[in-house]
Amino acid sequence: MAPPKLVLAVIDGLHPAALRGALAQGRAPALAAIAERATVDTVAAAAFPSVTPVCAATIATGHRQDAHRIPSMNWFHRGEDRYVEYGSSFSAARAFGIRQQLEDTVYALNATHMAPEVPTVFETLDDAGVRTAGTTYLIYRGRHPHEMAREFPFSSALARRVFGDRAVLGPKELFYADLFASRETGCRSLFGNPGQRDRHTGCVGAYLVEHDLFDFMLFSLPDNDTHSHHAGPRGQVDSVALADRELLKLMEAGGGPDAFLDEHAVIVAADHAHADVHLPVRLFEAFGTHGVLGAKARSGAASPGATIALCPAQRAAMVYVLDRARRDVLLPGLVATARALNGVDLVAWRTPEGEGAVASARGELRFAPGGDLVDERGGTWSVTGAHAVLEASVTDGRWTTPVYPDALARLWSALTCPTSGDLLLSASPGFEFPDWGGKHHVRGGSHGSLHHEDSLGVLLACGVDVPPERAAAAWSIADLYGMSVGHFGIASR
Repeated sequence: MAPPKLVLAVIDGLHPAALRGALAQGRAPALAAIAERATVDTVAAAAFPSVTPVCAATIATGHRQDAHRIPSMNWFHRGEDRYVEYGSSFSAARAFGIRQQLEDTVYALNATHMAPEVPTVFETLDDAGVRTAGTTYLIYRGRHPHEMAREFPFSSALARRVFGDRAVLGPKELFYADLFASRETGCRSLFGNPGQRDRHTGCVGAYLVEHDLFDFMLFSLPDNDTHSHHAGPRGQVDSVALADRELLKLMEAGGGPDAFLDEHAVIVAADHAHADVHLPVRLFEAFGTHGVLGAKARSGAASPGATIALCPAQRAAMVYVLDRARRDVLLPGLVATARALNGVDLVAWRTPEGEGAVASARGELRFAPGGDLVDERGGTWSVTGAHAVLEASVTDGRWTTPVYPDALARLWSALTCPTSGDLLLSASPGFEFPDWGGKHHVRGGSHGSLHHEDSLGVLLACGVDVPPERAAAAWSIADLYGMSVGHFGIASR
């Protein structure tokens, strides 16, 4: 007997408190119907940095960035000697060049930046003959070729002028803004503008349900994140209600919530959460004396004074030493600068011996995989130094860090990612790093840090089995890949 169809609904930035508030106020009937049948009702830890490109790639592949190689929202591409920017703000896009930012986000992220040897959920299910579908999501790589959409002539002409006429590989049914559409649906996203993206997803999803065009669909609802950046996490109840309205469209197309859930399994997940932001971190001023490479510059003879590349990503940041031969010489000074900077909570780096190091005002510790301590997901670690750095407790060999969920594994993945910086920063509660365009979300919400406030997002599911290894262990967004492919009887790698 074939398993029920599966919808993986990713509500960008959904904080657990916002979901509870929306349910309590009766403003989320679709999510309430899922909660009534829930087999999973918990929270899941994001990747670190807890920003959308890293988390989206982790959800889609079941791996963190040490495998998929997407290190942050903004990073320095050593192979191409330039910055990569996926869309921190319009001002940041202008700083690096809007055409280059669009090229990186729409094409290179999937085609060249993400590791080709790590399959996405679409690729794995495509290979198994499962009918796949996806609405606008940063990670769309699948096995099926798609030409640029031609449904809306003006949009098509404008897109071709910017991008040319290039095909991409995606799920069998791919709908990405107004750029790619595997068939005409009449649904428009106005190029993925905030406020239109959820509506586009709801329209497309309802069409796919009505015409029975998928077995697995990634149903992307990103507008909650945009709303939260402006209104803060406490304002999410309103945007959750809007996301729920699009889920309800999906259910109504299948005969209503009960009929839909009789035939469909649903996973609702956040890629990360949101935290309040009150103050900016003066990152560029602090590191300016070290010689920061300009946004459009290249290292080497053209930038004789530059020694580092600086990559802010909301509540996280990375520092790259441009001359790798000088890394060990320059790193202690960079660490000292970061540790002295108001608004920086944690500073992490790899030691010359290959260990991970993390420091805060509470001290310093070093760590590596394989040891006597067992974390909340069953990973084993050796740790020396001040446990207070990560506010950790150890009981009978069990290492727990509730303030920084899954701290060691998340840090290790970031530190061992081949495209990460040499120094990683996590902001203190209430702080954010302004981007290259000078934009921040002070008086709003943001994410990116290792802290639980913006790292623990919603995970709610019905009609799917709980993987045995998660029955008594903490959850990660990396588990969503295994849940999805396992639903169709495919073993997770």
